[in-house]
Amino acid sequence: MHSLDESSYHRQLAQTRALALVLFTSPACGTCRVVERHLPTSAPPDAQLFKVDVLVASALARAFEVFHLPTLFLYVDGHYHARLNCEVTPAKLRAAIEHALQQPAEEEP
Repeated sequence: MHSLDESSYHRQLAQTRALALVLFTSPACGTCRVVERHLPTSAPPDAQLFKVDVLVASALARAFEVFHLPTLFLYVDGHYHARLNCEVTPAKLRAAIEHALQQPAEEEP
């Protein structure tokens, strides 16, 4: 999982040509650590995985209106698509991604 911060976030995601999942997390959050551990095996095999440590990139977390951790965002071919609200298990995450992809892309917060 690649780490992103304010200086790399948009540039790195714009260069990603596939599904991308961005996890906003904190090492101080127990649930975040569990989700981070399960995300690689729950995400589709072709998805690129990124994480943002909100303690390091607090301005980015504020800009994206991240008030609860962990928070997961879906990008498609470098463009923001949706915030995902689901358990991070293979079945539930893939169902949430499939449902989000059937909807129009949302505006980036």
